[in-house]
Amino acid sequence: MGNRSQAGGRGAAAIAAAKALSASRLIPGLGSPTPVPGTAETALFLDLDGTLLEFAPTPDAVQVDAKLPALLLKLHAALNGAVALVSGRPLAAIDALFGLPQLAAVGQHGAEIRIPGEPVQRATIEPHALDGARTLARTHPAIANGVRIEDKGVALAFHYREMPGAEPLARELAADALQSAGAGFELLRGNCVIELKSARIDKGRALGALMERPPFRGRTPWMLGDDYTDEPAFAMAQALGGTGVIVGPARVSVAHGALADVAAVHAWLERFAGI
Repeated sequence: MGNRSQAGGRGAAAIAAAKALSASRLIPGLGSPTPVPGTAETALFLDLDGTLLEFAPTPDAVQVDAKLPALLLKLHAALNGAVALVSGRPLAAIDALFGLPQLAAVGQHGAEIRIPGEPVQRATIEPHALDGARTLARTHPAIANGVRIEDKGVALAFHYREMPGAEPLARELAADALQSAGAGFELLRGNCVIELKSARIDKGRALGALMERPPFRGRTPWMLGDDYTDEPAFAMAQALGGTGVIVGPARVSVAHGALADVAAVHAWLERFAGI
């Protein structure tokens, strides 16, 4: 865990530097195709929902394209293992979707980091830090008025994809939970979700930690993602000499590359893998 702490310190500086360097390219253009890099020198980091997977009304309802696990295995072989799944989902949920525990993976935005052959690194928080927020959440039904609350153990997520009009209520509930949790926590906005999590955890720090270890070390990172939760990882990849690729409609982002949608991601990965 000491390496993660050092990477976190370097990560904050790298993210700040990357944002400054990217200021003139905040809105990526979809007109110029994102190039496919060579496999010999690349490390690949892939977000799940909205990037590899189409969104569904609830997290449990997503469908994995039948060809996707085989494509990921081909990429894993082509990159000598330097491919990682990066998600806000727990590692157990990632493995339940893909059945590929041999792949490196980042769960819960970096609270869990798996390098094959090593023990999973798990961030910890003070055991009772979220008790007040959980008590607050328990006063709200599992789903009511369009907001579904998910307890991830080290974080709380407020989903409103089933009823996008419930965003104001989700914001209110998340803000109340943040006030209850106190110092050391923050709200992270995603696509139809707001998450209460430790301020010490994000995808950028996780990407930086993986880049310090084989098989990622010495390669150029490419990070593909679709929403605000991926911005720290875009910035970190670019600070390390790589590229962030945003998926979906053009919006303000530090990413230098862009792909139109999930289908475009699959096609890009197939070209990358030489299919």
